[in-house]
Order: sequence, then structure tokens, then C-alpha cells
Amino acid sequence: MKAIVHDVYGPADVLRLREVDKPPIGDDEVLVEVRAAGVDPGVWIFMTGRPMAVRLAVGLRRPRAAGLGRAVAGTVVEVGAGVSRLRPGDEVYGTCHSGSFAQFATARQHRLAVKPVSLTFEQAAAIPISAVTALQSIRDAHVRAGQRVLVTGAGGGVGSFVVQLATARGASVTGVCSTSKLELVRSLGAEHVIDYTEHEIDHDGMRYDVIIDTAGNRSVPLLRRATAPRGTIALVGGGHATGWLLGGFQRQMAAPLLSLLGSQRVCGVTGRERHEDLDELTALIEAGSLAPVIDRAYPLAAAPDAMRHLAQGHPAGKIVVTV
Repeated sequence: MKAIVHDVYGPADVLRLREVDKPPIGDDEVLVEVRAAGVDPGVWIFMTGRPMAVRLAVGLRRPRAAGLGRAVAGTVVEVGAGVSRLRPGDEVYGTCHSGSFAQFATARQHRLAVKPVSLTFEQAAAIPISAVTALQSIRDAHVRAGQRVLVTGAGGGVGSFVVQLATARGASVTGVCSTSKLELVRSLGAEHVIDYTEHEIDHDGMRYDVIIDTAGNRSVPLLRRATAPRGTIALVGGGHATGWLLGGFQRQMAAPLLSLLGSQRVCGVTGRERHEDLDELTALIEAGSLAPVIDRAYPLAAAPDAMRHLAQGHPAGKIVVTV
């Protein structure tokens, strides 16, 4: 099969399209014929090996696994002896562990769900990591009807889902984005938008019940100034934040301590990989309350270009690779 692989850490130039063996499956795993794969900051982190802390998990000097990509959408072609939830022929989406930038990938059954009928494979591949993280941020921040919720990075991969999920819960959403994404963010349900090229989030003195910070480039003191005294700040991911060791994830790690230093609750958000969350998102998708925004799709051979586009920053919604 064909797959995108890398033998060393570095920019997109290290990626190669090669012929490799199909990955074997374990008892609790399935083999998926990949139709599309999601591109997200986590893929960039594993490709570059930055921040350095990630190398403790994936290889200090060079990547232990050559494959790349986690989010996947495709068709089950083989199941392990212990698999009971899925069968060959099922159209699924979720996360894999053998690299989704390939014609075939393996995944544990609890990390896959049946694909929403209303979505194409390309659209479904945009859901598993970004929308699950968005769902977790809504839960962790305890978003509810009537609250004023500010979403930074509202036109991005995670932020575009957060806007829709918060709106579906009945919150009044203000989205922060660049000029080119203002209409997109409004179309996702935001009642108000802030163009960050003209104003900062505290420019009008508004205090929000919840701030969900998906952009990762604002200081905690600034976020506090725009949050109500008993409000909540949810810090989502580290993305391309600076810092050679932790790359911005230190904010999430410090969240419990930050909560003790003020009246506002600060929480660090990380998405979990469970089919139950995908099932919940499927229900929202089929009800018309949630839809992925696709910035651009690239064929498998052009996966390096997809990673370059991600590294340039500010895609409108999600980037995907089609197979």
C-alpha cells in the first residue's frame, strides 16, 4: 500500500510517499481502508518532533513509527478476533494508531464510530480530533444556555466546532477571528464577532461567563480581564505556541494552580478518543446542529503541501487529505 512516511523529524520536506506493507491488526483492532484523513496541529507536532517533550513518547532521535496522521474516515475491511462493535463493510470515522495518511490504517474498536450518513468521507475526517476536543471544552467549561461565551480562534479547526456546540447549548457566542473569517464565524452561529486585527478581546470592557481559548496566543492575565469574576477560562491545546520543551502546553498543566490564584476557574482541555463522544457528535450532525468546515482538501501524494498549508497558520476550518 502507499503511505506518507518520515524517517527523521523536520518540516514537510521530510515526508515521503512510499510503498509499505499493510499494518497487522490485533484482537481488539480493525483494518480500515482509508478514504480521508484529518490534518491537525498534533500531526505537525509528531512530524517536527517539537516541542521536545513529545519525543519521550514517539522517539528521542528519530520517530519510532514512520506513519503520520491520526484522524481517519473509511471502510472497515478486516476485524480482529475480539472485535464485536464493528464488521467489514462498516463506514467509520475516528482515530487510528498506524498512520492515517495511507491507503490502510489500524484502529482500536473503541476509537471508531459509524460515520454519519449525511457526511462524505472527506467531511467525516474533519471531525474526530477537532470536534471531540471542542466537545470536551464545552463540557469542561460547563457551558449552558444564556451564558456569554467568547471563543478565540473561532474560524479554526477546533474553534469552528466550539462556536456551533456552544450555540446549540443556547449560549450567546462571540467569536474572535481575522477579517477574512468574520462572515464564516457569523454563519456558524456567533451573535457577535471581534476582528482581532482591529481590537483585542477586552477592548469594550465586556466580561464573559466563559472564554474558550483555542488560539493559544493570549496571556492568561488578558483572558482574566475579559472574564467575569466567577467565570471560567478553558485553555485548549498548545498548537504552535513557542517553547522548545512544552510548546505552550505548560498553560494547561498549570491550570489547577491558576484557578487557586483568582476568583475565575481555569481549566486545561484535552480531547479523549472514545466512540461515545463520536456517537454524541453524530447525533448533533444528523440533527443539523453541527457541520464541519473544510478549508482545503489535498490528495495523498500532496500531503506535504497540506502540512505546509497548516504550518502557514489560519486555515478556515479543517484541512483534510483524501485517499
